[in-house]
Amino acid sequence: MLNGGRCESDRLSVPTRKLRLRTAVSRNTATQFVAVLAAAAMGVYSLLVLGATTSLTGAASACQTWPSCNGQWFALQSLDLVVVWGHRTAAALTGLAVVGAAVLAWRTGASRRVRTAVTLALALYPVQVVIGAYTAMSAGAAPFTGVHLTLGVGIFASLVVALAWTLDAQTGDLPSAEWEGEPRHTDDGDPTQPGIVRAYVQLMKPRLMWLLCLVAGAGMALASSQLGAGQQLSAATVVLTLGGGVLSIGASGTFNHVLEREQDEKMARTDDRPVVTDRIPPRNALAFGVVLGVASLAAFAAVNLLTAVLGLTAIAFYSIVYTLVLKPNTRQSTVIGGAAGALPALIGWVAVTGAVGVGGVVLAGVIFLWTPAHFYNLALAYKDDYERGGFPLMPVVEGEAKTRRHIVYYIGATLASAVVLAELTGLGPLYAATTVLLGAVFLYFAIRLHRERDRRAAMRSFHASNAYLGCLLVAVVLDTMVV
Repeated sequence: MLNGGRCESDRLSVPTRKLRLRTAVSRNTATQFVAVLAAAAMGVYSLLVLGATTSLTGAASACQTWPSCNGQWFALQSLDLVVVWGHRTAAALTGLAVVGAAVLAWRTGASRRVRTAVTLALALYPVQVVIGAYTAMSAGAAPFTGVHLTLGVGIFASLVVALAWTLDAQTGDLPSAEWEGEPRHTDDGDPTQPGIVRAYVQLMKPRLMWLLCLVAGAGMALASSQLGAGQQLSAATVVLTLGGGVLSIGASGTFNHVLEREQDEKMARTDDRPVVTDRIPPRNALAFGVVLGVASLAAFAAVNLLTAVLGLTAIAFYSIVYTLVLKPNTRQSTVIGGAAGALPALIGWVAVTGAVGVGGVVLAGVIFLWTPAHFYNLALAYKDDYERGGFPLMPVVEGEAKTRRHIVYYIGATLASAVVLAELTGLGPLYAATTVLLGAVFLYFAIRLHRERDRRAAMRSFHASNAYLGCLLVAVVLDTMVV
């Protein structure tokens, strides 16, 4: 801006210009610290996933010396050696990122707990490298594999919590944009209101079906990969299990519409639901839900009795425990309620094997930990809506800053559980690439949510969470088909 031939910046005092320059440098350094922390965390994660998948397990036998391979460096005569050297190169680059994060933690004046977490990761990293080298060189070092994985998860966890704390320190006191939901709907005389058939379909919450059926499908795929010789997954089991899943999700959704109709009427995003607008009377909706529930249990029982028991548990948990007990009364409803979304993984596993197994339990754990990282974004985007509805979700009770921090925590927990799933079930390179690449995308949008703090950022993070889990489950199915 000119004033008498001079720029406004020229008229600033030297101390003021220096203060502005220091502020800009400090802001840039803080941004760099977050970027390096995130890169270090995802670098460690990529090493964990690669080490836990069959791609490295088989390749490790091609090079049983360290750091070189039988005196040769970067000998790439085979695909196994390419994998080995890719892993070792990534480990070196990740080590540099961890060092960089530690240096920046001290240079930027990060809080004591952030410095402690990053310094712990730096101290553990060379220990993990040494143990990894020992397991590569020693045929009898199998017991150290678990130690190697545990240390890696510890390093990853340290970096993730440091990232969450850093983002919170940088943005927690900054104002958030308005979290208002969509404008309230008007139903009187609206010609666009769906017909009665579509209204009944809306009761079933079809947008939930594709993801939860994919969860059950992944559970079946994992279980089928564990079947012995001569055993295989039948088409009838797939059809009955997924059909029962669609019906049970429809029943649960219908009961939810009936039981929450008073709260839905107060919320902009739900005030046009069929029961709220009386397009479907509550009594009719309840009868429809009962029919769906009975049909789902019949389909599950045709597979085996335990599948039917789990199906009934899923309906009862979502409809009664989550809807009536948890959601109106505690901010932990999102965390505990994740069990409803996790049960389809067990249903899919049990449908194939007839018994609960470790693989199904761990897959259910992935879904359980993913749920808060997913739903907290929606709770932020519609914070005022949920407050009007009387739901004490975390953003309403604890505030936006704490909710954003917990999203990062649960992303880290989800990614770590995905490593455990790979380690226990022998999933391959497609799964590894999916969880690393889309996990990084998920984390990126969570960081942007801290920076932007508005509804659009929350919805981007919400959609990123959907993309991560959906693609991860598809990768599970495809990888088990290859195995």
